Amino acid sequence: MQLPKLWPRHARSAILHAVSNSPVRTSTRPYGSMMPLMPVFAARARYRPCSMARIAATSVRARAEHHWSERIRLQARIDVLDGKVAQQAEELSIKDARMEQIDPRQRPHYPPEERLRILEQRAAYGWSQEETARRFLVSTMTIHNWMRRLDDEGPDALIRVPVPVNRFPELVTYLVCRLKSLCPRMGDRRIAQVLARASLHLGSTTVRRMRKPPPKRSKKRRAPIALRGVTAKRPNHLWHVDLTIVPTVGGFWVPWRPFPMAQRWPYCWWVAVVIDHFSRRALGRATYKKEPSEADVEKCLDRTSRKSGVRPAHMITDQGRQFTADRFERWLDRWNIKRRFGAVGKYGSVAVIERFIKSMKNECTRLLSMVPLAQKAFERDLDDYLGWYNAERPHTRLGGRTPDEVYFNRFPACRKPRHEPREHWPRRSRCAGVQAPIRGRPGVTLELSVAYFRGRKHLPVVTLRRVA
Repeated sequence: MQLPKLWPRHARSAILHAVSNSPVRTSTRPYGSMMPLMPVFAARARYRPCSMARIAATSVRARAEHHWSERIRLQARIDVLDGKVAQQAEELSIKDARMEQIDPRQRPHYPPEERLRILEQRAAYGWSQEETARRFLVSTMTIHNWMRRLDDEGPDALIRVPVPVNRFPELVTYLVCRLKSLCPRMGDRRIAQVLARASLHLGSTTVRRMRKPPPKRSKKRRAPIALRGVTAKRPNHLWHVDLTIVPTVGGFWVPWRPFPMAQRWPYCWWVAVVIDHFSRRALGRATYKKEPSEADVEKCLDRTSRKSGVRPAHMITDQGRQFTADRFERWLDRWNIKRRFGAVGKYGSVAVIERFIKSMKNECTRLLSMVPLAQKAFERDLDDYLGWYNAERPHTRLGGRTPDEVYFNRFPACRKPRHEPREHWPRRSRCAGVQAPIRGRPGVTLELSVAYFRGRKHLPVVTLRRVA
């Protein structure tokens, strides 16, 4: 038979068209009762003779996938899996043929983690060294060396256990434990927020795991939060005012009658504090030797207003006699300030300023070796704490930001580019907590530096420096 003149030129195109129009099937077993339906579906596909086989096979497989007989559904599933296995085998043979064209000495090396996976495959399926080398395109001596150095340790080990990319190095654990020992009053969440401001982002649960095993979860449910009457929408919109007493070295109690001591100097100091609800910033304070009157509270608020340059629209106080006096009511009316009485134990009420007072005592006055009896020295201690609280101490309610950053609308330090000590951590992956881009390359070594605000040992300022 004489072939067409252009046959060699169109032979390859004919092969591709023939393959594309033929049904892809590797199993030779019939579909049972579905075989008589093949001519029916084939007759429906006569309008496109070139793709008749493919349409018929697809129609039969679709009917078999939803057939009432479990045997036919299982056979259809087996047929699909056989096709996938054949497809993957063909892909691997093509890739292996390309890799075999490269000189063995110039082929890319397997990383240590992939070498362990290869040896696991050899052990699971009982392959010999020659079979393993043939399957993964390496020499038999290479497999032999891997088996001989299977238990080597150190950075030069040929075989390594895969390390998760989200696992922090031991350096970070040391930094967390060291910071906890230097500042024992810090909790897990506070440590995470302080390190985030220093460009190292950790979760509070991660900090807890680094310090000690996680505690058992409590099954108690929190009480529902009641709606607040006044919502702070901006700085200086809502102020909190309250009074507290700070005991000196004399304390409040003596072992003889009458047991309580007088609540006045030199046994204690009276302190008035003013807090901005929106930013949680400490705006002002005043100290007194005895319980202040409503006139003393008015002077403290006037001084705070002059310092801030604005007066609040709302003010929340408790029902102390200083805040319920007629003179204080007239002062509020004169400046057009709406007053609300806070309910004890309610969220968003006096709990905000009560929590600040607790923090002030736990982080300042109770850490002093002795509360000063001189008023100027005591006020200096309070001013140092308020300056550190506003500028350096991250606040949980503010998402790790400091009160000054919220009050003055500054860019938070916890959102600046962060250090990443995990070497293989992908740059586009999110970090725990606050989202921040990575500074430089992952896998840096960090050095912990703890300074003290104005030389006060109980007011730490944490920074991290990159070690070259």
